[in-house]
Amino acid sequence: MAKLQSMTISRRTVNALRVDRDTVFWDSELPGFGVRAYPTGSRMYVVQTRARGRSTRLTVGRHGVLTPEEARRRAALIIARVKAGEEPIPAPLSPKPEPGPTMADLAERYRTEHLEVRCKPSTVKTAGTAIDQHILPTLGMFPLLAVEREQVMALHGGLSETPAMANLVVDVISRMFTMAEAWGMVPDGSNPCREIVKYRARRRERFLTDGEFRRLGDELVAAVSEGRVSVHAAAAIRLLMLTGCRCNEILTLQWKDVNLDASEIRLRDSKTGPRGVPLSAAAVKVLADLPRVPDNPWVIAGRVKGTHMKNLNAPWGVVRSRADMEEVRIHDLRHSFASRALALGESLPMIGKLLGHRRAQTTARYAHLARESVKEAAARIAASIGEDILPGRGSL
Repeated sequence: MAKLQSMTISRRTVNALRVDRDTVFWDSELPGFGVRAYPTGSRMYVVQTRARGRSTRLTVGRHGVLTPEEARRRAALIIARVKAGEEPIPAPLSPKPEPGPTMADLAERYRTEHLEVRCKPSTVKTAGTAIDQHILPTLGMFPLLAVEREQVMALHGGLSETPAMANLVVDVISRMFTMAEAWGMVPDGSNPCREIVKYRARRRERFLTDGEFRRLGDELVAAVSEGRVSVHAAAAIRLLMLTGCRCNEILTLQWKDVNLDASEIRLRDSKTGPRGVPLSAAAVKVLADLPRVPDNPWVIAGRVKGTHMKNLNAPWGVVRSRADMEEVRIHDLRHSFASRALALGESLPMIGKLLGHRRAQTTARYAHLARESVKEAAARIAASIGEDILPGRGSL
């Protein structure tokens, strides 16, 4: 006689089940309560009991729609009713059990009570894209408790050609379930994104050389004089190069936050919170020369009256094309500011302060540049000394 498979049935143990053929695992706590695992990955709770000489096996419900605790309670009720000679559970085990809130329900609440209340517009936009284009079309109709790691992994894998979006989708689902637990929509520990291995980030880093900075400067002058780029767009690009600020920090800068006498601008809503940014003499000149638009509080004025410019995609495309730097992204100007600072001997902590980094790990991405700067400095110093102390120094 084959040995019966038994274990303590819990969410963790059921989720971990992997079988090559249909197998029933019996609960070590409640005799007669079990879970049938299928090779496809689905799992069904079952109950088996004996009354009046007959053995009866019934389906309790699908794992995911029911939690192990709910299934165990229903199984206990079935066993009690069968032994009492009554019909197995009438209402709770109807053919169409109430599935509870769906992913679409959670997505709507997540938007209105979390994203739109607590997050920046850029986060609302990126998370909304992941929800509307990928999460809802695939998982929207699923009851929350029916969403398991396998479904999220399948969605993640289906987006392998766009790894950044694939990782974003998993992040958004994970945050949605974190909020669902806080709101009591699902039990604690229900997050299906645990242990999902994300794609390795393909971080692109491009640093401008001295010559490329000069080319960009020349092309900005030419583009403005020809009317292909507005003076406000050109000023924004110059300020990005001169301050290392993020693009949106410059685009949303207001004149009331510019203090040319103190050579400082105040960022009220930067990614890491309010902070002051010191201005060099060159940055002060850019702002001092920039015409102010009447009745417009924004430094980088938009085309519509009283608004600021929304993005720099078009003007940046013109300038980088003219400078023959098609592969350079506008965010690379921020990286290049950090690179130049390292080349001039600034420390990583100082660069972190200049860029507005909250965590040292964020600035640590430039550590390899710091090592290269040290090596170059050591080579220059040693070469200078070598010219004085080594035989045949004229050939060095």
